[in-house]
Amino acid sequence: MELIACMEAGHQIAIAPLGASLSMTEAALPQPRLTEERLPFSVRIVRNEEDLEKAVSIRHSAYGRHIPEVAELLEKAEASDSEPGCVVLLAESKLDGTPLGTMRIQTNRYRKLTLEQSIELPSWLQGKSQAEATRLGVIGNRMGRLVKTALFKAYFQYCVQEEIEWMVIAARSPLDRQYEALLFQDVLPGGDFIPMRHAGNIPHRVLAFNIERADYTWRQAKHPLYSFVVHTHHPDIDVRGTDDLGFPGQHYRALAAARKN
Repeated sequence: MELIACMEAGHQIAIAPLGASLSMTEAALPQPRLTEERLPFSVRIVRNEEDLEKAVSIRHSAYGRHIPEVAELLEKAEASDSEPGCVVLLAESKLDGTPLGTMRIQTNRYRKLTLEQSIELPSWLQGKSQAEATRLGVIGNRMGRLVKTALFKAYFQYCVQEEIEWMVIAARSPLDRQYEALLFQDVLPGGDFIPMRHAGNIPHRVLAFNIERADYTWRQAKHPLYSFVVHTHHPDIDVRGTDDLGFPGQHYRALAAARKN
C-alpha cells in the first residue's frame, strides 16, 4: 500500500510553525467524498479482562522481538492500562479472534503524560490537552503493517472524539521516522533523543502533531494517509468508550465535569 510505504520511507513538506492556528482560508478548502472500506480485522477499545489479556499477549510478543529487556516487564497488565484517562486498543482478527495489535492511549486529563517522567514539555504544549500513544505492538508479518496504520487512525479518531489538541509520542530509532513521515514535528530543538524511564531508559525522540491542523496539513501535503484516516469510513474501527470494569468511558468525562463545578 502507498500509505504504508509513505509511513516507512518518509514524506517531506513545509508546514506551519508549532502552535499555529488554523485559518479560515485553510478550513474552507474543498473536502473529498467519503468512502467506505472493510478491514480483515477490528480495532476497538478493550472492554473487559479477556480483551486486556489479548492486548497484553500481543504487546509482550511484539516487545520481545525488538526490546527483550522491556518485554520482561510486560508479561502482565500494567496499572496504567485501567487508570482514568487511559484506554487500551485491541486489533483482533475477524476470522478467529486472534490478537493482531495493541496500543495504549493516555490523555493528560488526570495526570501528566508518561513521557513527562523523562522530559519537561515546552511552553507551547503547557496547558494544552494532549494524548500520548504508548505500548504499541503488532503481529510480526505483512499484516502487521496495515494493523499499525489502523491503530494510528484509531488513535487519531480517539483524540478527535475526546477533543484533544495535541498528539504527543516518544519513539525510538528507527520508529521515529514513521512519525516524521506522518508529519509529526519535534518537541525538543534538534530532534534530540532522550532516555525514557518508562521504556528501559532507551533513547527516544519526542514528537507532536496538532489535531486542529491535521486535515489541512495532510491535504496540503497530498499525503496518502489523508484519504485513509479522514475520508475513508472504516466500520471495523470503533473507539467509542465503555463503562465496563472501570475502563475509561463516559463516566470519566462526567467526573471531570463534576470536578470543574
